[in-house]
Amino acid sequence: MKVILTKDVQDLGKNGDIKDVSDGYARNFLIPAGSAKIATKNAIKQSEAIREKRIKEVEESIKLSKDIVNKIKGFVLNIQAKSENNGKLYAAIKPEEISTHLIEKGFQIKKDNIVIEKPIKELGDYEVLVIFDYDLKTKVNLTVESDKKK
Repeated sequence: MKVILTKDVQDLGKNGDIKDVSDGYARNFLIPAGSAKIATKNAIKQSEAIREKRIKEVEESIKLSKDIVNKIKGFVLNIQAKSENNGKLYAAIKPEEISTHLIEKGFQIKKDNIVIEKPIKELGDYEVLVIFDYDLKTKVNLTVESDKKK
């Protein structure tokens, strides 16, 4: 039986996909759960419209991610932190803090997008990896400075 998925169904497909499934699977699971409807001509047209909309949304999302990658590439972020005289920080710099500082600078980057190889516990210069959807990534140069006035 041909059905159109009205929700994303794991191991089957995404909303708007047209799938050929067994009659029992469609009647006993997909349709009662509201996850699919029978593929009529009108429903197929609606499904194609949904699929085209989803493709446009993905293309727009990729474009926005590429724009952010290009803007942030080579950006130097300065963070002032409390430190001892020997350069050790009282508290490690974490992705949440880096994200907060990047947002203040106009880059909408979530903490989940920031990858730090090892905790930043000393003053100095670091490269921080920023990963986006669609396998896009870039690096931000991070300078951690003491907040003490010289």
